[in-house]
This record gives sequence, structure tokens and C-alpha cells, in this order.
Amino acid sequence: MNNVQKVTEIIAQQGMLPLYFNEDENVSIQVLRALYRAGIKAVEYTSRGDTALSNFKKMIQVRDSEMPDLLIGIGTIKNLKQAQDYFNAGADFFISPGFITDVALFLKNKSVFYSPGCMTPTEIITAENTGIKFIKLFPGNSLGSNFLKGIKDIFPNLFFMATGGVDTTNDGLTKWFEAGVCAVGLGSNLISKQLMNDKEYTTIESDTRAILDKIRLIKISIYGLQI
Repeated sequence: MNNVQKVTEIIAQQGMLPLYFNEDENVSIQVLRALYRAGIKAVEYTSRGDTALSNFKKMIQVRDSEMPDLLIGIGTIKNLKQAQDYFNAGADFFISPGFITDVALFLKNKSVFYSPGCMTPTEIITAENTGIKFIKLFPGNSLGSNFLKGIKDIFPNLFFMATGGVDTTNDGLTKWFEAGVCAVGLGSNLISKQLMNDKEYTTIESDTRAILDKIRLIKISIYGLQI
């Protein structure tokens, strides 16, 4: 199984992708451990601060020694230089807030998973024509699940993940999965700045486990089988 297939499969199996950034290296690592303890096998760290790259490199080291089956991807990639830096740092997959041609071609040549943020059919078509199979619908709370319902039939071969203000209530999640997402990206609605500031790692772990269970039950109710 190649990298793109592996990342796609793991995110779809989870039904969610937790994402976060913290300027503190230790906090970043402790959150990573909490997510892993909760059952997470793929996590997105976002490049949103001056310490992001150095933190990421340390997280990869910790992953290699403690959590070898965990995939760590990088988000908020906005240019080719960032993509190159994080590729060299060992990122397993890449996510950006918009479609970036240079990044898409670079990662395609490396056979590495890339999911661009899209919010129009034109952007999705551009990504699909570049060979991308996994689309991040962003911002999810602005687009809404009805947007995906309206376009899903046009893109039968693509995987969709809603990210940005996703409602984590049972009703909110159900609407997205009924619309056709394979997963939802969860940032501050799961891993808030307050929880990180207070070092509430056990809360992050329990909340993540609860969301995983909730999504599993939603998928069972929709697809009518054990997943």
C-alpha cells in the first residue's frame, strides 16, 4: 500500500483528523501522546508559529521511539518552501487551507498524500485534475453539509473531509457524514487553547475517545454495518 492509500485509509477509518498547534514543544508532545492514547493513528500538526518546524521535528523523534504506528502530518502549508522543509523533517502527509499548484506537483512527484482546502466546484475540479483524491472542505462551517450534498454526485471518486468550525454534537456530525464526508477535521472544538494552557491532557484524551466512539456509532447507523 502506498503512502496516499495508507493515509486516506487511516483517516477514513478514524472518521476524524485532530489538528492543533502549540508554541511550546513539551505541550505539543504531551497532546500528541494524549491523542495516541485515545486511539488516534493520524494527527495533523499545523504550521502556525515560529516554533512549528522545530516542534515538529521533535514530535517525529518522539513518535519514532514511542508511537511507531502513528502518522503525523503537517497542516497550514501555504508555499513550496514549507512543503519542502516539512518533507525533509519527515511529515507523513500534507494539508493546506487552499490549493497550491507547486505543493501539489512536488508532493505528487514524491508520491505523498496532499489534501488541499477547497470551497468551490472549480477548486475541487482543479485538484482532481492534478491527481488529488482527498479534498478538505474549508471552512466547513461556512460551506455547510448541504454544499457537499449538492456536489457529491459530481465527484464520485473523491474523498471529502470537512474542517473548520465543525459542530461536534451528534446532530452536527451526523449531517456531515450523511452528506458524504469520510472524516471531519477537528481543531479548537476538540483541542482548545484553554485545555492546552491548563495542560488538561487527560481531558483531551477522554474527549477524543468520546468523539471517536460517537463517529463510529454514526457510521454504523448510516451504513448499517459494523465499522
